[in-house]
Amino acid sequence: MAALLMPRRNKGMRTRLGCLSHKSDSCSDFTAILPDKPNRALNYSRIDVFFFSRRLSTEEATRWADSFDVLLSHKYGVAAFRAFLKTEFSEENLEFWLACEEFKKTRSTAKLVSKAHRIFEEFVDVQAPREVNIDFQTREATRKNMQEPSLTCFDQAQGKVHSLMEKDSYPRFLRSKMYLDLLSQSQRRLS
Repeated sequence: MAALLMPRRNKGMRTRLGCLSHKSDSCSDFTAILPDKPNRALNYSRIDVFFFSRRLSTEEATRWADSFDVLLSHKYGVAAFRAFLKTEFSEENLEFWLACEEFKKTRSTAKLVSKAHRIFEEFVDVQAPREVNIDFQTREATRKNMQEPSLTCFDQAQGKVHSLMEKDSYPRFLRSKMYLDLLSQSQRRLS
């Protein structure tokens, strides 16, 4: 009854949210839950298994199962994993890890300090908008590192988040319908 009372403009939101009623491992249409507006930080506005299978060799996609680091070293691997994490509402872990990787490339001391504080406020601080799941000791050690930010100030927190994703989210990603469909479609393309 409530759906009948909703204005027509909410139909798109109901469609997006409909996918979330299914378990992450069984949801392969990730385009239904991603925002319509492109997100500058993501560089991918829509994730489509067909799109990836067209640009991805079966060998490359299969190699993602070799190790988590192999997955993270491939741009389509990162994009597919990000889409999967979005279905689990845990994309902040990957976004933090990627922000740390980008941060390590900073050469300007002035930019280093401002970037460090931005990352800390966005991901590490208690009640941060996209707070990552790290223990109290790691959070406090990172807070102390903010007194004199350096290229290594997030290493401990980044390592904890990497380990969490590798042990938890990555195995589920490899079992997900999305990843299995991607492999299947890339193999069909070769036949």
